[in-house]
Amino acid sequence: MVTQFQNYQQQLQTILIQKESLKLQNIEIERALEELNSSKEKSAYKITGAIMISKPIEELKKELDETKENIEIRIKSLEKTEEKISLKLKEIQTKLKEVIK
Repeated sequence: MVTQFQNYQQQLQTILIQKESLKLQNIEIERALEELNSSKEKSAYKITGAIMISKPIEELKKELDETKENIEIRIKSLEKTEEKISLKLKEIQTKLKEVIK
């Protein structure tokens, strides 16, 4: 049971790290969208691998919006998993306390 508890703790930590990373990506995307929205240019550059490509701003906005949407879905999924694991941890913790008594 202790091993199971530790496994759940590791899973929870991994989820929290992934969630934080996705939130940071989301902030970067929001900043990029703000810049594109305030720009008067017709095109901007996008870094793809080792090269920069010029693309129309509207196309870049669409790509960023889609990426942002996907990230938000992944964050929600991680939050649900986080909640389930937290509940499991509480259950096991309660059982361990009972065993120790």
